Amino acid sequence: MDMISDSVQRLIREVQQRGDQALCDMARRFDHVSLRPSDLIISKQDLKHAKRLVSSSYLKSLRECAKNVEVFAQIEKRRLTRSWLKLQGSVRVGQLIRPVDSVGLYIPGGRFPYPSTVLMTAIPARVAGVRRIVMASPPKNLTPEVLAAAALVGCDVVYRMGGAGAIAALAYGTKTVQPVDFIVGPGNQYVTEAKRQVFGHVGIDSLAGPSEIVIIADKRTPVDYIVLDLQAQAEHDPEARALLLSTDRKLINDTRKRLSKRLSRRVTLRQVSSLAKAIEIANGIAPEHLELLFTGAEKSLPMIRHAGAIFLGPETPAALGDYVAGPSHVLPTHRAARFSSGLSVATFFKRSSVIGFGGRSLERARWEAALVMGQTEGMENHADSLRCRMAAR
Repeated sequence: MDMISDSVQRLIREVQQRGDQALCDMARRFDHVSLRPSDLIISKQDLKHAKRLVSSSYLKSLRECAKNVEVFAQIEKRRLTRSWLKLQGSVRVGQLIRPVDSVGLYIPGGRFPYPSTVLMTAIPARVAGVRRIVMASPPKNLTPEVLAAAALVGCDVVYRMGGAGAIAALAYGTKTVQPVDFIVGPGNQYVTEAKRQVFGHVGIDSLAGPSEIVIIADKRTPVDYIVLDLQAQAEHDPEARALLLSTDRKLINDTRKRLSKRLSRRVTLRQVSSLAKAIEIANGIAPEHLELLFTGAEKSLPMIRHAGAIFLGPETPAALGDYVAGPSHVLPTHRAARFSSGLSVATFFKRSSVIGFGGRSLERARWEAALVMGQTEGMENHADSLRCRMAAR
């Protein structure tokens, strides 16, 4: 077991054994904040007060971002497959689609506070119909701006707790922290490992890695756009990575000249023979963010198979997706876009199969097929449960 995995396992065990006191000890050890168990929950009064502590311009922007996220979520919900039943002869089959009952949102701390992540996780959950939405974040990350976002979206409870300990508390509960069914939200490698270890006891959205972007550009793409988008990506964390693919050598050289030494170590610049070749490479990478910074980018969508989020045209930086476009910015990383999707309303839904048989004489072929399969597999009790009903016709 590697060092991170072993450390996280110990932290989870501490929370399971010592509950609230373990969380308070972790706050002192990792966040350098002294807490009592009674301090783990942010009071409703403090949440309301936070909205009075932020600037009016921030509150206006927060509401605009929230509005767009909610509009997108509502559209998505209407387009999702709804519960259904179909009658096939005397057999009813279908699906019952329901949201999870409770979800814990993890809002990371670190270099910056992230009120935008509160919106991008809480609003899709609320639109999906999740009954109980709680939030956890490291104590020092709970700025008035973050708390104002939590108040705006209607989080039921906000906890002062971060890191692997917070994930453990959300999964297993303590005297103060009521456990949830599902945990979402990004975090550092300790948070990600904790989510991996509690998965199965609770559901999780994904195992997030360092942020990443692939930019595809042609000779008409302004170099300023490219350089600033690369810098914006690097701003997420020191491990963030970026790739520029272009058919134009001059554009690549001009971009290279504009990159700082620190940023150039984290950015790969590559000339390709065509935009189609660039998209082929991007599909192999399956990036979190894919910027198509060329005119007519929408025509390339049929060629794209794997990407967390796709940004169309030179006027669409990934930063718009981070805040106000509508889709959640919580996206698959480390090639996970090959098999998974970004957080959305669909994340919070689960499907139950519905099966109803009647009129056995009308469905003889199905009953006999099931009986033969049970006998073939040696599952005699299965076969007997079928025979009993077939004999009662």
